[in-house]
Amino acid sequence: MYAIIETEGFQQKVVPGDIVRVQKMNAAGGTAITFEKVLLVSSDDKTLIGNPYVKNAMVKAELVRDIKDKKVIIFKKKPRKGHKKTLGHRQHFSLVSIKDIVVGV
Repeated sequence: MYAIIETEGFQQKVVPGDIVRVQKMNAAGGTAITFEKVLLVSSDDKTLIGNPYVKNAMVKAELVRDIKDKKVIIFKKKPRKGHKKTLGHRQHFSLVSIKDIVVGV
């Protein structure tokens, strides 16, 4: 069984037992989370497609911890002017452990 959920504008395929990366969430590690924006739920015998979301479906998860992505270097240069600028950025993420997919609550 798997589901496609929407978090912070991104769509993600999840399976119970997986650990997925989502945008940073304002919660402490070990906190129970429910994703109610479920776009699709598929099991062995049937598939439910939402319009836009599947009614009475949710994905239960637990926040594992917050992490930072690898640093991205931004380098800007203007030709013939002697202007150079270097910046860096590290995106914050949360690791979430998927516990269960519930349909028809």
